[in-house]
Amino acid sequence: MRQAILKLEESRIREVANAGMGRADVLPFWFGESDEVTPEAIRQAGIASLQAGETFYSHNLGLPVLREELSRYMSSLHGPISTDRLAVTSGGVSALFVAMQTLVDAGDEVVAVTPVWPNLTAQPLILGAKLRCVALAPDEEGVWRLDVPGLLAAITPETRLLIVNSPNNPTGWTLSRAEQQQILDHCRQTGTWILSDEVYERLYYAGDTPDGAAPSFLDLARPEDRLVVVQSFSKSFLMTGWRLGWLVMPPAMTPQVGKLLEFNTSCAPVFVQRAALAAMQSQEAITPAVVAHLKKCRDTLVPLLKGLPGVKTSLAPGGMYAFLRIEGHDDSLELAKRLVAEAGLGLAPGVAFAPEAEGWLRWCFASKDITRLEEGVRRLSRWLAELALTQPR
Repeated sequence: MRQAILKLEESRIREVANAGMGRADVLPFWFGESDEVTPEAIRQAGIASLQAGETFYSHNLGLPVLREELSRYMSSLHGPISTDRLAVTSGGVSALFVAMQTLVDAGDEVVAVTPVWPNLTAQPLILGAKLRCVALAPDEEGVWRLDVPGLLAAITPETRLLIVNSPNNPTGWTLSRAEQQQILDHCRQTGTWILSDEVYERLYYAGDTPDGAAPSFLDLARPEDRLVVVQSFSKSFLMTGWRLGWLVMPPAMTPQVGKLLEFNTSCAPVFVQRAALAAMQSQEAITPAVVAHLKKCRDTLVPLLKGLPGVKTSLAPGGMYAFLRIEGHDDSLELAKRLVAEAGLGLAPGVAFAPEAEGWLRWCFASKDITRLEEGVRRLSRWLAELALTQPR
């Protein structure tokens, strides 16, 4: 077996989840998905496709009608984006990996902004690239920030690819448009490709953009720029299990991605694409309601957490996570396992996302029933109180 595969670390999120799965007494907030089922109209479109016998291969790049709908959707957010810049993939994970396979050779230098969802840093290593990480840092209030000059200094003409995820999983940190412009201008000078994971762009609560979406590199870039943006149906349309995403890229790259898709998954299932088409056509009824509910979840959970002794966190402008630190607990994996066993509370350990996130915990607040979040805080509060009683004075 390849050494790159043998050296891959297993998911520490899964390690914690495996310790609590199947236990009815555990409240699980470890995975990055809502506990709401996919809306009825989307599910029915998938069912109708199966009943119509659409069980055959489709175009490598996706159904033309879906790519046309995606073109309209993305153009409404970011200005004209033609179908020759779009490819439908079997999940956002597949979109990321296919993009990296298209752009990165073994030995190439890749820079990533971390902490970040571990797949984004594992994929270049699988391809044999040399990975360098530029870390976000939290301030005293628990707000994570990027040292933009430090990032630009790390990106040189030797840097093949920059990976950035904004709004960010796990911290909720979000690039400003001015920061994106600085990064884009610099990468134009160095010839560096940008791979921007923007799957959380609609889960944005700052309210400082006309369309309500987070700032995107697509708002600033030219079609021919060395920019690839990854999107997914998972978060904004409650479709995690359907496994469907898409890529936006320069037109010259699209046929090459089509070739790679043939050798990866051939194509996305037609019935899933029909469901996605229904999601696109009803997105004005679905996504704003999802975002409004998630904001309510965030605004309920974070103040409650901030009220607990020794807990540091902040209201993130985007995403679906509270990122928190509990004073005196520096081993996040051990802490997460203890919370499962002793408090019936399932959170993701910060170390899963990067070394600089050690000691932090990620709490996914995408809960249909907000009282589950409140109960989770009560469990954490009781655990902290019981722990304080056992500590030596």
